[in-house]
Amino acid sequence: MSEERILVVRLGSLGDLVHTLPAVNALRNKFPRSEIDWVVENKWRALLAGNPDVNDIIRFDRSTWTGISSCVRQLRRRKYDCAIDFQGLYKSALLARLSGAKRRIGYAIELLRESGAAWFYTERVQSTALHIVDQNLELAHHLGAERWEVRFPLAVPDEAERFVRMQLGGKGGQKYFVVSPGGGWMSKCWPAEQYGHLLRRLLSVFPCAGWRGVVNYGPGERNLAEAVRLVAGDADPLLFSGDLPQLMALVRGASLFVGGDSGPLHLAVALGAPVVGLYGPTDPARNGPYSRAEIVVRNARSEETTYKRDSSPALSMRSITVEQVVNAIGKRLGVAA
Repeated sequence: MSEERILVVRLGSLGDLVHTLPAVNALRNKFPRSEIDWVVENKWRALLAGNPDVNDIIRFDRSTWTGISSCVRQLRRRKYDCAIDFQGLYKSALLARLSGAKRRIGYAIELLRESGAAWFYTERVQSTALHIVDQNLELAHHLGAERWEVRFPLAVPDEAERFVRMQLGGKGGQKYFVVSPGGGWMSKCWPAEQYGHLLRRLLSVFPCAGWRGVVNYGPGERNLAEAVRLVAGDADPLLFSGDLPQLMALVRGASLFVGGDSGPLHLAVALGAPVVGLYGPTDPARNGPYSRAEIVVRNARSEETTYKRDSSPALSMRSITVEQVVNAIGKRLGVAA
């Protein structure tokens, strides 16, 4: 079959957008001449800039009715043949419906966080896959896309690379490792002070002479970063907070990335950085690094898996020791801890 105009609906967040990239790449390989547009929240547009699989990036500004209506009018003008909702929320499913697309594809009701979203679809897909990347690929396969090498097309601007080098002191060849203590909600975060102890241990255990520790933090996470630096002491890490292209440049150049289940971690995996993921309440089989090379540290039992958004680190996260993480890093880097 052939689809001339396809709308991809995945509005946010960072990790979920990264996990959608392989499915859109599979669609492009199936429909090389089709118009494939992606509607996304404005703050994430930079992630898709330069993506060869996407013809146009359509901004969704939900902060005003003017922004919403402008987006809907733009979608309807394009007369899409098909809309695929990779998000599965009311707002994304409604956008797919308002686009006027003849076919609207989404997940079956039992897979949706907001089950009512399924009423806006003309076709519902029952996925049997565990990982989010594979679930997204099953939506693409429903439209006819074939199994393809999993790819994460991401373009890092040169100016973002220059910014990171400047932040690191202008040394283009300097090696550094990144820790990222934040996350979408605190229950899936490792305590900030543990990252500080980890930074001290890394500089003493591994042959990291000349390496620089970097603490990445996002909006509203400055206090977390400061708490890490306070405990890190003589390790004296650089605190880094950049825009999305700068974050992409930072993690792509890292010799190691350590963090919890978060957008920066999934971005680091997609860009090829060595990763150690720290997991507790969320299931790494579903949300873990999409690479067999990466290492996951998790003490939680399967019955403890939850996506409840609490405001403090879960017991399963607090149970992860610095020594466990040091050993995992040694395994990932192929050096003795």
